Amino acid sequence: MTVVVYPEDKYNQELVNMLAPASWTNPEPIGRYNLVVVGAGPAGLVAAAGAAGLGAKVALVERHLMGGDCLNYGCVPSKALLKAAHKAHDSGTTPDFTKVMADLRQKRCGLAHHDSVERFTGLGIDVFLGDGSFISQDCIEVGGKKLNFHRAVITTGARAALPPIPGLVEAEPLINETLFSLEQMPRHLIVIGAGPIGCEMAQSFRRFGAEVTIIEMADRLVPIEDPDASAVLKTQFEKEGIELILSAEVVRADKSGRHKTVTLKDGDGERVIEADEILVAAGRIPNIEGLNLEAAGVDYHRRGVTVNERLQTTSPKIYAAGDICSPFQFTHSADAMAKIVIQNALFFGAKKTSALVMPWATYTSPEIAHVGMTAKEAGEKGDAVITYSADMSEIDRAVLEEETAGFARVHVERSSGRLLGATMVSSHAGESIGEMALAITSGLKMSHIGATIHPYPTQAEIWKRLANAHLKTSFTPRIAGIFKIFLQLFSRK
Repeated sequence: MTVVVYPEDKYNQELVNMLAPASWTNPEPIGRYNLVVVGAGPAGLVAAAGAAGLGAKVALVERHLMGGDCLNYGCVPSKALLKAAHKAHDSGTTPDFTKVMADLRQKRCGLAHHDSVERFTGLGIDVFLGDGSFISQDCIEVGGKKLNFHRAVITTGARAALPPIPGLVEAEPLINETLFSLEQMPRHLIVIGAGPIGCEMAQSFRRFGAEVTIIEMADRLVPIEDPDASAVLKTQFEKEGIELILSAEVVRADKSGRHKTVTLKDGDGERVIEADEILVAAGRIPNIEGLNLEAAGVDYHRRGVTVNERLQTTSPKIYAAGDICSPFQFTHSADAMAKIVIQNALFFGAKKTSALVMPWATYTSPEIAHVGMTAKEAGEKGDAVITYSADMSEIDRAVLEEETAGFARVHVERSSGRLLGATMVSSHAGESIGEMALAITSGLKMSHIGATIHPYPTQAEIWKRLANAHLKTSFTPRIAGIFKIFLQLFSRK
């Protein structure tokens, strides 16, 4: 199996040597594995390492690069790029883009050993590089070798989807798998899709000095978030000079020489925009091709493999985890689901995905982070849920650092005071949302947040401010009257 990652510099060559070495020879399979893991992305690596650590005989199958999207084309390179972009913005300088990309590749390579073939074989796992294809409900074939199993888990992930736009394929757009191979910065970048990936990359390239245009079918950025959170990001993007074309549809793409164009249609009719590159960040599709799921009795649909709450597929011995079966396409959700699979597949557990509390964050500037109930869901509950909000401009640390754009919001069950959901828009939202995720997971009340001492000054102090707002609401006129009578009586002694 030969894998090439462009450009073929020393960092990418070393990356491939660790994650898909051309000299690798697949081992001879044992009689029957406790667990065969198909796909070595975040979910697969956690499942394989966790099961092996508990004494299971494990085989790990990967057709491309160990580490999956997260290491190679997702979280790792994108966050390295974001850091360089934010640094350039803060310093007011225009960086050498070629060097930025080389630094990115070096950093990615520096982390690759964690996901390497060598490391996982060292854990006692049989690593098979090549295409895996099920031949029955308890056997998969890789490179002519049959791997029999008691249980298997499908963790093949997902990839960028190309919308059915005429001419788009011929225009050779960038996707996340090719974006980080760029060596020269485009003068003008068109981004199709304003979800987290599209927004993060749009802001990065704008801060590197490129002209950037975002085209989005919805009427706002990051439609998954609360509308006012999207509005904060919209204001910031417009301030930075990013062109936003919302409620628009791309009807055609073309390429002529080094120039690319998109034809879009919105409320003003049709128009054509020209750019050097087009980045498509408009959703993902599951990697199910070649798995021969029919032979294994595994049902699937356009969004991935069908699973129940225990992550079991329609074939009782086969499970799935990560992007291949989940609406939450994050590395941390893949990790959590892999742990559920280990318990349920190998140890007769009954863990359910419905019990997971899933936070997420978009790492723009400012960041947007969320966990639990949304504003829309809270509104549908009526008086049963009470919502508290505070602006970052009320928080000393944000004022001192001139990062006052944003807010925090919590949704609280009126009858119990239990925290149900939280959203934060701030420069540290991704880090700060963990406190709220812990609170919801543990069934904590806002009074517990209020009783927690937060260091001063921090932006996370805003959670305590919201807890104090809840306490004041709980301080009803009746309770205030009782306190008043008590204090009057006490003062007479």
